[in-house]
Amino acid sequence: MGKSHLSEEDIKLRYITPAIQNAGWNNKQIRMEYAFTAGRIILRGNITARGRKKSADYLLSYKNNFPLAIVEAKDNKKPVGAGLQQAIDYARILDIPYVYASNGDGFVEQNLITGEVNELSLEDFPSPESLYQRYRIDKGIDEIEEKVILEPYYYIPNYKTPRYYQRVAINKTVDAVAKGKDRALLVCATGTGKTYMSFQIIYRLWKAGIKKKILFLADRNVLIDQTMTGDFKPFSGKMTKVQNKNLDSSYEIYLALYQQLAGDDGEEAFLQFQPNFFDLIVIDECHRGSAKEESAWRKILDYFSSATHVGLTATPIETKEASSFTYFGEPIYEYSLKQGIEDGFLAPYKVIRIGLDKDLEGYRPEAGKVDKYGYEIEDREYNAKDYDRNLVIDDRTRVVASKITEFLKNTDRFSKTIVFCVDIEHAERMRQALINENKDLYAENDRYIMRITGDNEIGKAQLENFIDEESTYPVIAVTSKLMTTGVDAKMCKLIVLENNINSMTEFKQIIGRGTRLLEDYGKTYFSIMDFRNASRLFADPAFDGKPEVVIDLDEKDPVEDPPVGPDDPTDNPDNPDNPDGEIPEDGDGGGDGGGDGEWDDKPRKYYVGDVLVKVLSERVQYVDKDGKLITESLIDYTKKNILEQYSRLDEFLRTWTEAEKKQAIIDELQDDGVLLEAVKQELGKTDLDDFDLICHIAYDKAPLTKKERAENVKKRHYLYKYSDIAKQVIEALLDKYADDGIKEIEDTKVLQLKEFQKIGSPMKIVKAFGGKEAYQKAVQELENEIYYA
Repeated sequence: MGKSHLSEEDIKLRYITPAIQNAGWNNKQIRMEYAFTAGRIILRGNITARGRKKSADYLLSYKNNFPLAIVEAKDNKKPVGAGLQQAIDYARILDIPYVYASNGDGFVEQNLITGEVNELSLEDFPSPESLYQRYRIDKGIDEIEEKVILEPYYYIPNYKTPRYYQRVAINKTVDAVAKGKDRALLVCATGTGKTYMSFQIIYRLWKAGIKKKILFLADRNVLIDQTMTGDFKPFSGKMTKVQNKNLDSSYEIYLALYQQLAGDDGEEAFLQFQPNFFDLIVIDECHRGSAKEESAWRKILDYFSSATHVGLTATPIETKEASSFTYFGEPIYEYSLKQGIEDGFLAPYKVIRIGLDKDLEGYRPEAGKVDKYGYEIEDREYNAKDYDRNLVIDDRTRVVASKITEFLKNTDRFSKTIVFCVDIEHAERMRQALINENKDLYAENDRYIMRITGDNEIGKAQLENFIDEESTYPVIAVTSKLMTTGVDAKMCKLIVLENNINSMTEFKQIIGRGTRLLEDYGKTYFSIMDFRNASRLFADPAFDGKPEVVIDLDEKDPVEDPPVGPDDPTDNPDNPDNPDGEIPEDGDGGGDGGGDGEWDDKPRKYYVGDVLVKVLSERVQYVDKDGKLITESLIDYTKKNILEQYSRLDEFLRTWTEAEKKQAIIDELQDDGVLLEAVKQELGKTDLDDFDLICHIAYDKAPLTKKERAENVKKRHYLYKYSDIAKQVIEALLDKYADDGIKEIEDTKVLQLKEFQKIGSPMKIVKAFGGKEAYQKAVQELENEIYYA
């Protein structure tokens, strides 16, 4: 058989793999079918499914986590360079310098550093050492840099290995530091493992000996504690947490809150060390103050200015007061929420937008109206920005609590939920309202609903339990700002936006509380309930891209307000003087409970108890395959996507009939966001065949159920063409199809099920048809008969 008749797999087996091995690449250096994404999670209704993974035919690494080349294979009917563009696309994603394509006749090589393209024979494929030496020359790497970039990652058996984007981020940072860069910024979405990246960066630079004294700087105690017991655990014995402003110079890795090093009491503990004590400072969540020239962070960084500074954040900040990019420079690497969802490493989400009448239409009290505590309410129109900050409508709080509870009752009442409120006082009222709506579960365990805010030691003590995936309680955490950032709540399935958000940084951080995946525990997506129209920020270009740098203008220059920015210092989670972002409270925040207004006769908040609030609108939105929120109905969305693939019925029927495996068509549609199981649930027709559902939705054809199709086959006496064992098998396959669909009977593993074991072993069954090929042909004929009419 000539090459042109061989499959792609045979070409790889007979020609490409031997050529690579003969060049000196060993099995540890060659990874075949290297899948580098997890496959996007597609969400429709409450049903999720995985899309296809991206995978390269060959990944060639000089050393572990040091890949040098990608090879893409095609069958011999195609030109030798047919796979080159695909290889280049993958190499750009994976940050790999050399790409090759082959059809078994030879190789086409492209150097992505220089752009040079060459054709090679099978015998001329480069060895690992020759390719590495070329890399050294192309990148201008000297001996000192080489020692650093070849320093292995920390690894022990069963220790986690980096995902592709983590490897790219770690390698780019280590490379930059090795070349002498003194400021570096990594921008990676929440939930992508920035602490793990920090650990591997620190570990490799430390082991290489170029950074011996290292400071990891954060602004939340929980971040330090999680880091020490989690990703940084291998540093035990070499690592210390700075406490009580006592600095012990005998350690090598220091973890500190900036408050411990530069307190507001005038004691600057960092002065105990010489300015050149640290070689490397890694700043976690560096948007929270490090870029602000007058912040406490900057005092520390400026003092240790000779050290290399590496900042990590999901949300770089760009304002006139603080600029991540101005301080650190352009990001070395960026990995966005959109990319994380597309790759299947982060959870997709749906948004439930709820419009309340007093929010949409406004509320104006009648002249002379007094609140519950006898204060005359200022005569003006109030809207969503006022509620719970200037004016409280009791029934509004009740309605919000009721809608949250309704959602949980319709899904899972033990879904971990974070409710973000305007301030601490609002959070306490919301907690009470939620208790009233969930008296049954609260009576069983009073930790079912808890307020977790900066002033509440009892609530803060339960924060670890809330983020522990093994812990049932607390279920609903009501907060203001404390849980906006740095809380690794992997099991959070519902985020409630009941606060006014105008800071894009804060919005990204809040959404990030839900983006982590935990499939083993059933967390594959999360929901966002929005009562304040905060989800409008999803449409802002800055949501999934880097912000524009704000330039200081002179007085002659025109000034335009940015579309998004903090509207109050207490709203801003980036305020270094208010890291918890909590509004200090005296009493209950107003009225007879102790107002804190400027005048005794004007409380900070008015309280209205006799105004009713109702829901005016409610809509659900999903993230589509392009990362945009869509409001289309599930049926319309499905129809549109099917017709994009198959514009006419005859086109679909031809593809379906010719397909060797029908499930491949279903999988292809699923990759485009079409979840047929979700459509069946919405229509209440779970017994339909996928084929009938597609024809019904897209082409208005009357559908048949799976059982009806199976019965039609039997009525046509199709089974009588077989005898004995073969007939029993075909009948069992037909029954299996009627119960479970076409996918089940296309998989040869079906023969291992008990209903087939009664007939005989898989080998005996296949033999009854005359061999494997004859059995597969019989299955294809059965499928054609099923879809005959």
